[in-house]
Amino acid sequence: MTIAIVLLIVLLLVFGPQWWANYNFRRYSAELQRIPGSGGELARHLLDRFGMPDVEVEAGKKGGDHYDPERRVVCLGPDNYNHHSLTAVAVAAHEVGHAIQHHRNEKKLALRTRLVKLAATTQQLGAGAMFLLPLVLAVTRVPAAGIIMAIIGMASMGSAALVHLVTLPVEFDASFGKALPILKQGNYVDSGDEPAVRRVLRAAAFTYLAGSLASLLNLARWFALLRRA
Repeated sequence: MTIAIVLLIVLLLVFGPQWWANYNFRRYSAELQRIPGSGGELARHLLDRFGMPDVEVEAGKKGGDHYDPERRVVCLGPDNYNHHSLTAVAVAAHEVGHAIQHHRNEKKLALRTRLVKLAATTQQLGAGAMFLLPLVLAVTRVPAAGIIMAIIGMASMGSAALVHLVTLPVEFDASFGKALPILKQGNYVDSGDEPAVRRVLRAAAFTYLAGSLASLLNLARWFALLRRA
């Protein structure tokens, strides 16, 4: 029974935030006549308003909403790009918030971008190290070699967890430091819709929380295994 409870808690921690985020996206995805423009149109308007006419807006895959700092593109899923809904407006403003962070060279986004590149390299090294660990121990029979390989593997997983943790404040700033003030001050949404917009923006920020928790749980699992070895 205890194992089942622990497993349930882990599943809720890992999948709960993503489920909650998707629920809120769907909840406010209905077309509303009082919203004058689609998410794609709002994104284009805001980018021009904040001095970023060179940043493109394009429709991508469903659920693929993001800002690409390398290509300088705000990418919105087809529903958010085309629909006149609270979800579309809030998500578009959130992704433009990331473009504003990039345009202003804000330190948190710059740090995250550097860590993502570093993590990609260290994860490749770490995956190879963890794969080769049993072989190295069997061939060399030297505990120190295994410890070094384990440290490399743990460092790679730690870098992934670090990227996710750094991402969280970047996401919350895009939602509540950028998007919400823009939508409120520009009267892009009715005051009565503000609670719903806040929920969508919170959901947009929480989409990375599941990844953060999964990375930390994976790191803890490997740490526990190595302690037993």
